Amino acid sequence: MPDLSDDEIAKSDFGQYTADDFFDDLFRVTEFRCDGNLVEVLVHESHATMVWMRQHGVRFVPMYGRQAFKVDGKFRFWGGLAVEANGGGPGLIESWTTIAAKNNVDIHYSTRARKLIMEGTRVVGVEATCKGEIVEFRAKAVILAAGGFEANPEMRARYLGPNWEVAKVRGSRFNTGDGINMALKIGAAPYGNWSGCHAVGWERNAPEFGDLEVGDLFQKHSYQFSIMINAEGKRFVDEGADFRNLTYAKYGREILNQPGQFAWQVFDAKTHHLLRDEYFIKQATVAKAETLEELAGKLDGVEPQQFLKTVNAYNAAVRQDVKFNPTVLDGRSTSGIEPPKSHWANTIDQPPFEAYAVTCGITFTFGGLFYFNYPGGSGLIAGAVFGRQAGATASSELVA
Repeated sequence: MPDLSDDEIAKSDFGQYTADDFFDDLFRVTEFRCDGNLVEVLVHESHATMVWMRQHGVRFVPMYGRQAFKVDGKFRFWGGLAVEANGGGPGLIESWTTIAAKNNVDIHYSTRARKLIMEGTRVVGVEATCKGEIVEFRAKAVILAAGGFEANPEMRARYLGPNWEVAKVRGSRFNTGDGINMALKIGAAPYGNWSGCHAVGWERNAPEFGDLEVGDLFQKHSYQFSIMINAEGKRFVDEGADFRNLTYAKYGREILNQPGQFAWQVFDAKTHHLLRDEYFIKQATVAKAETLEELAGKLDGVEPQQFLKTVNAYNAAVRQDVKFNPTVLDGRSTSGIEPPKSHWANTIDQPPFEAYAVTCGITFTFGGLFYFNYPGGSGLIAGAVFGRQAGATASSELVA
C-alpha cells in the first residue's frame, strides 16, 4: 500500500503476521488436514502475488472498518487480516476486468460452458451455449476456474448433508458445480473435503441468493461480542472461541444445525459501538427493548422463559476480574457453563438491548485445500496465488 499517507501510517498499528503464523492458522483451523504441499506454495507465494497484483493495477487499502478497533487513538488490527482490495469484492472484480480489457482479453458473457473438448488425453477446448446456440472455443491451454457447487441444492444435500438444500446462498445463483462435473466426466480426481464449506451467519430474511445491491452486508460478524441463542432459548457455540476471521466460516454450519435453522445474536449497550456497519442496514431483522423480559417476547421463534434463564446463567458465569479488550484474545471468559465463552465475555445487562436474527449463508464449497474451516482471507489469496500459477503454466503451453 505505497499510497498510505503519513497520518494513516501514524494512526495505524498493523501488528505482524509471519509465515509461521499463516502456517499455524491454516493447519489449526483445518484440524491439520489441509494439503501440506499446497499450503507451502500458498504461504510463500502470497506476498509476492499481492505485489504482482499491485503492479498490474489492483489497489489495496487497510480494513479499518472490519479488522481494527481504535484503542488509545490508534487503529489496532487483529487476527492477522489487515488488507483488502479497494472497493472490496466488487472493486476487485472491476480492477481485474479493467486490467483484462487493457490486455486485449475477450470476455464472453451469457455463455455457459457445457463440456470440455478432448483430443486423446488433452483438453483442447470448451463447448458452450451462447444465445441458444452451441459454440466451441478451441485453445492450446484451458484453465478451469469454475468455483464450487454452493448454488446447487441437490449437490449440497448430496455432499454436505441434511438441511443444506435450505441454506441461503451468499453469492451467484450460477455456481452450480458445472465445472467440477465437466472435469469429473473426463476423469479428473475428486480431492479434499467434499462435505465441507465456508458458511456464515447471514440475515435470516435475506433472499435465497446474493443481492448485488446489498452485497455482503447481510452477514452478521460481530457475534463474538454477543451471545447466540437458538429456538430453544439456549446458547450453542463458544462465541468467543477465537478471532472472528478464524471462526466465522464454520459458524454458519452451527446455525444450520439448530432447530428451525436460525439463531439470534443478542447484544447490550456496552458493545453496541463495536458492531460492524452491516448491522445497521434497513434489511436487518432486529429486535430492540429496554428490558430483557421485553426482548424475550420479541425474539421470533424463541422460547422466552428459557432465554431469560440462559442470560441469567451466562451473566453469573462471566469473569469480572479480566479486562475486556476486543483487539486481542483477552481471556475474559465464563466459568462453569456449557458451552463456555473463551474471550470477550461481557454480561448482558445494560439497556437498550438489541438482537439480530441470522440463518446460514453458504459462501463456497471446499475440496482441495480447506477442511472444516478456513482463516478469513485465505480463499481470496489462494485464488490469486494458484490462479497466477495456472496462468503461467498455460502461457508456457502456448510457446511449447
